[in-house]
Amino acid sequence: MEFSATVLEKFPGICVTEGDIMAAAVAGESPGLEALRLETARDIASRYTLEKVKYDPVFRAYRDFFWSVGVDPTKTRPASEALVRRLLSGGELPRINTAVDAYNLASAASGVPIAAFDADKLGGGLTMRFAVDGETFHGIGMKEPIGLKANQVLLTDSEKIIAVYPYRDSDDTKVTMGTKNIHIVSCGVPRIDKSLVLEAYGLCARYLVEFTGGSPSEPRPFP
Repeated sequence: MEFSATVLEKFPGICVTEGDIMAAAVAGESPGLEALRLETARDIASRYTLEKVKYDPVFRAYRDFFWSVGVDPTKTRPASEALVRRLLSGGELPRINTAVDAYNLASAASGVPIAAFDADKLGGGLTMRFAVDGETFHGIGMKEPIGLKANQVLLTDSEKIIAVYPYRDSDDTKVTMGTKNIHIVSCGVPRIDKSLVLEAYGLCARYLVEFTGGSPSEPRPFP
């Protein structure tokens, strides 16, 4: 992945780990995932409380990053925190497919937001850069594209925006049951240790291999 100099200058310590799960067989559901959901919910309940979760240093770092790029984290929460809060409130994580469910569980367990894309819909290597005023983005779950602001951080391939970093992936490149090759990005921000980002990637890759049968590449930390 390439990082623009302006992003690195404004956010020293920002980092990712990326890699691929190849030849995956994504299904609608897996009995093993049900057991993992229960195990993850128990683990989350032992580590956090709903009242104090926002003070956790990991979630605090992502919240502060959101504020710095003009996103209110009390309304649009970091993905990993949102998943943890859902579990602490007695809810269940969304059931999408075995790949999406697996990386959501890895994100909740690690506290690190994880993005995933259909690798066959990506055009070349990825770049992290700032948005340009007037650019638009159609994220998963959005009815219409939204306008972007210049302070927002993006992930792009050679042709298009694939994510507003680190909280919304593009609808065009989302992982579906037709996805064969999955590209993972474990998302770090300032004050998050690179080792945690790498560990989150490793957990995600392990879950994806277990529940989709794919073959993992070596993780690639950047910068």
